[in-house]
Amino acid sequence: MSRELNLRPFRFAIISDPHIALPHTIRQIPNRFHLVEVSIPVFEAILADLAEADLDFLLLPGDLTQHGERENHEWLVNRLRQLPFPVYVVPGNHDVLTRAGGDAQRPVGAPCPLSLKEFPHLYRDFGYDGSDLPYYRQEILPGLHLIGLNSIAFDQEGNQIPYGYLTAPQRHWLEGNLRDCADQWVMVMIHHNVLEHLPGQSRHPLGQRYILRNRKALLKHLQSSPVALLLTGHLHVQDVVQREGLWEVTTGSLVSYPHPYRILTATPTATGQLEIQIETHRILSVADWPDLQAASLDWMRDRAFGFMVRLLTCPPFSLSLAEAEQYAPHLQDFWARISAGDGDLTYPQLPSPLQEQLRTFGAVDDAGNYCAIDNATTLMLSHGRR
Repeated sequence: MSRELNLRPFRFAIISDPHIALPHTIRQIPNRFHLVEVSIPVFEAILADLAEADLDFLLLPGDLTQHGERENHEWLVNRLRQLPFPVYVVPGNHDVLTRAGGDAQRPVGAPCPLSLKEFPHLYRDFGYDGSDLPYYRQEILPGLHLIGLNSIAFDQEGNQIPYGYLTAPQRHWLEGNLRDCADQWVMVMIHHNVLEHLPGQSRHPLGQRYILRNRKALLKHLQSSPVALLLTGHLHVQDVVQREGLWEVTTGSLVSYPHPYRILTATPTATGQLEIQIETHRILSVADWPDLQAASLDWMRDRAFGFMVRLLTCPPFSLSLAEAEQYAPHLQDFWARISAGDGDLTYPQLPSPLQEQLRTFGAVDDAGNYCAIDNATTLMLSHGRR
């Protein structure tokens, strides 16, 4: 009997893009979408809920801190060490701003942000196990491996490039590790999206920064591998997609509407598959924010106009500036509805061709039918699916 059939049932949670920010580290940036003021109270509220969830482990797929501040990283590490279950993390684009750890926006006298070399050492208890590499493989349960990848890359000057990328040495490392656990179940966690969660995301000027630039190379590695599940963040939306038997679950941000987290329950089946039941929870209120959902939704709506104008003037919409400014006020809730997942994006007050394009950004299948799987669904994973 192959080892994957011996895998026991397990249960885990995902908290994505927490953007942890101690109050004195919060930067007042005009029109920022992230409600980082609630990062710590919402994180604590989620941890209180998870204490009752009987978890085997917790995953955090990147953007652990708001701007890579060393003290925010240290606060998070100390908090994670107090949890009664194992935690595994990967870096996001907000966690390591430059390869060497510098930051041109850092106030004089403030601690230098974390470097890429320091990241795996600081988070050694959360997947890296003392390795110098910013990626890892861990057997987190008998017969179940987690591969944590680093999608943050830098140019020759050591500055972060504005999209996800896997370096050649990391891809070579991945190829060998996939061979080593060919008869096991494997999940991959990475910050940037690998599959498209929005129409034309890999080509769209606003979507490209949220997806892995060389994702085709990664997908080629995964084609004949035991990986059937990818877990990502970065986009700040609730979305579940599938391509050729490979599922990707991306989870919305702790600091953005609707402040979600996920709990996944995995059960091996008698036929050798792995059944994954996904449930989504939201934090409804925290101290000083008694109706967090309403306040957060208003926060996003108030900042939507400029974003929607940029979106509507880009392909596939390609509207004129005048048209975009005319329609944008009707779409204040557009990104919020995408962020919440399972959106039925109908806007009857807008011209029919535009309505049809907007609806493709919601929860529809390839045939255009409404398909609500972003927040609550059951996935059937097959080992060696291709």
